[in-house]
Amino acid sequence: MASKGKRAGSRRARRRPPTTAPILVGLAAGVTLLVVAWGYLVYAAVDFGSSARGGDSRSWWFLALASAGAVACLFAGLMLIARLLRALGVTSTPEPAPAAAPTDEPPTVTIPRPPGGRRAAR
Repeated sequence: MASKGKRAGSRRARRRPPTTAPILVGLAAGVTLLVVAWGYLVYAAVDFGSSARGGDSRSWWFLALASAGAVACLFAGLMLIARLLRALGVTSTPEPAPAAAPTDEPPTVTIPRPPGGRRAAR
C-alpha cells in the first residue's frame, strides 16, 4: 500500500543527463587548433632556418614571420587554456587588491633600530 499525505513519494529529483556547455567545446577546439598551428609554424621555422643558412636570403624573412606566428599562437593558446580552466572551475578569478585610502600627508619613513639596544651600540 502506498503512503499518502503531502510527503509521499521520492524525495530525490531525477538526475539530469550531463550536458556539455558549448563554450567549453569552443574553448577546447580553439586550444586544439592553436596548438596544431603552433606546431606547424615551429616546423616551418626550422625548415626556413635550414634553407636560410644554406644561402637563400628570402628565407630569413619567412623564418622571422613563422617565428612571430608561432609565438602568437602559443600565447593565444595559453590564454585560451586559462579561460578554459576558469570555465571548468579549476581556477578562480583573483581577488581585487584593497584600495589604499588617499592621504595628503607624505609617507613616514621609519629607520630600523640596531639590534642589542643602547649598551650594544657603545
